[in-house]
Amino acid sequence: MTALQIIDFFYADEADLRHLLLHHSLQVRDRALLVADCHPEFAVDRGLLERGALLHDIGIGLCDAPSIHCHGSRPYIEHGPLGARMLRELGDAELEPVARICERHTGTGLPGFEPETLEEQIVCYADKFYSKSHPERTRTPEQTAESLRRFGEHCAARFWEWHALFKVPSDSSLKGEDGNRGQ
Repeated sequence: MTALQIIDFFYADEADLRHLLLHHSLQVRDRALLVADCHPEFAVDRGLLERGALLHDIGIGLCDAPSIHCHGSRPYIEHGPLGARMLRELGDAELEPVARICERHTGTGLPGFEPETLEEQIVCYADKFYSKSHPERTRTPEQTAESLRRFGEHCAARFWEWHALFKVPSDSSLKGEDGNRGQ
C-alpha cells in the first residue's frame, strides 16, 4: 500500500481529519525532502523519508483532540506510538521503519523513543515547523524552539542541534498553502 492508500484506509470516512492530516503531512514531507536535497552527503533513503513524513501522524484519529477533528479517547501525546501500532497491525514488514518514525517523532522524541536514524531525525525536525492547530502557519526556527521548551530545555537544545545539522539555505522554496514544493 502507498502512504496515501494507508491514509485512505484509516480515514476515508473522516473528510475534515483526512484533509488536515494530509495538508500537515505534505508540509512535513516537503521540508524533509528539502533537507535531503540540500544535504546529499547524508545519503538518506528518500522513499522512507517521504513515506515516514506522510504517515508520521497516522495515529491522531485515536486521540482526543476535537479542535483538530480527532475524536478518539487516547491522550494526544500517544499519537506516535498509536500510529506505529496501527502500521504494524497492517502486517507489512516494509512498514517497520515507518512505524519507528511514527513512535519517535513526538516532541524531539519521548523518553526511550528518541529518533535514532537520520530519516527519523529529519522527519521529527521537519514536523516541528508546522502545527495542525494553525495549518496556515510555518514557524520560524526561533518560534519552533520556543514551542519545544514546554517539554523541557533539552528539547529546545536538541532542536537547535538538528537545525545546525539540517539547515536549508532558505525556506522560500517551501509553499505553505497547497503543500507543494516550489522549484
